[in-house]
Amino acid sequence: MTRQIHTWFEGDWHTGNPAVMKAADHGTWLGTLIFDGARMVDGLSPDLDKHCARANHSALALGFNPVMEADAMVALIHEGLKRFESGTAVYIRPMMWTTETDSVISGAPDSTALCICLEEIPMAGPDASTTLTTTRFRRPTLDVATVNAKAGCLYPNNARMMREAQAKGFGNALVADANGNVAETATSNVFMVRDGEVLTPMPNGTFLAGITRARHMGLLRGAGKTVVETTLTFDDFHSADEVFLTGNMSKITPVTAFDDTSYQVGPVARLARELYWDWAKSTA
Repeated sequence: MTRQIHTWFEGDWHTGNPAVMKAADHGTWLGTLIFDGARMVDGLSPDLDKHCARANHSALALGFNPVMEADAMVALIHEGLKRFESGTAVYIRPMMWTTETDSVISGAPDSTALCICLEEIPMAGPDASTTLTTTRFRRPTLDVATVNAKAGCLYPNNARMMREAQAKGFGNALVADANGNVAETATSNVFMVRDGEVLTPMPNGTFLAGITRARHMGLLRGAGKTVVETTLTFDDFHSADEVFLTGNMSKITPVTAFDDTSYQVGPVARLARELYWDWAKSTA
């Protein structure tokens, strides 16, 4: 199937994948591009306002100024989503970068370009799961990388984690922070369940504590589950009863193995999925 793409750039919607960056744009050769990701599934776009607001926060974290308020971005995205047939699953990607150089290597703060790319990407089915392994690569800290932004320049590190994991026959990598404790996976936040308690790594400046992560935490707590942010080791994950991932692309993905440790798709992951979509439908 040929996927549909609709892109807003410089005041107009374009069908397909238009060229938006020029050879001398600062974002092209010095990597200031930020993005965020939201979803439309079954006509629902959960937390779209939060994703647009985070895109603007990411731009500020990289030192340049947003050019559109989050609510205006939301309205523009809803306009673009009407270009898709009903029921199409869409990945919503606002992106910004600087076009001019301010001094030596920094981007000029007021030279921000914005595009919004809406791409047809199917949602993983309810039976989808993945497996995890370790990787020799780690998450950086704020003093060495822009980990307080959803920045494109961070993703080559994540990509090499994924390549290493897949070369070992696994679906994703469980990644350590600089201290050797678990931070997240190469693509998403991570949770484990032990003795009925839901545990997730404490945000420590090495990874984005995601919007979907926070939504799951709130919904599980509202359903009476104990959810704790804490320091977790790889040994903790080997002793878990369940492990699952959360992120915008698939919302929740159960894990069935971490290296030689196997898990069942458990009741908490199933509950989290049910709670999430019930909440999303209730806000439509």
